[in-house]
Amino acid sequence: MIVEELQSHQQTLSRVIETLIPAIEQGSNMLSTVLRSGAKVLIAGNGGSAADAQHIAAELTGRYVKERKALPAIALTVDTSALTAISNDYGFDHVFSRQIAALARPGDLLIAISTSGNSKNIIHALHTAKEYGCVTLGLSGRDGGEMNALCDLNIVVPDDTTARIQEMHILIGHIFCKAIDAEY
Repeated sequence: MIVEELQSHQQTLSRVIETLIPAIEQGSNMLSTVLRSGAKVLIAGNGGSAADAQHIAAELTGRYVKERKALPAIALTVDTSALTAISNDYGFDHVFSRQIAALARPGDLLIAISTSGNSKNIIHALHTAKEYGCVTLGLSGRDGGEMNALCDLNIVVPDDTTARIQEMHILIGHIFCKAIDAEY
């Protein structure tokens, strides 16, 4: 089982290397451009993708590897009072879009993470981010789902298995952070 899991991961990584390097580079450049402009990064996802959102935000506000200035990034998954109040009052489909309406400014970047590309609250978040003039960067899998039409760039991991997609999402997030470290 262990060997099979590692081989499955390796196969997905090989497909990522074969197909996504230009998109990962473009995503890194988007993130860099936004941060250099003084704008902030908002990140949203559900479940494991929520953990990835928090992880990436922490790497930007803290540090990835090298000492550098703190950078503005907010995971929209961490405020339990906001999450529960918004879900109660507006429905879970609006848990991220309502926060974006409160926090986003033109030029900010929303990183939307969904392994299916179809999570309703992520789709609503992308619509709201566009309304507020944000740049939108998706991390998805499978066929990219509805996110394909809503993201300025949707990086679609070429796999159908949630675990493999999530493993690649955090790897791509780390590559983004490494690129940012190189600039500061």
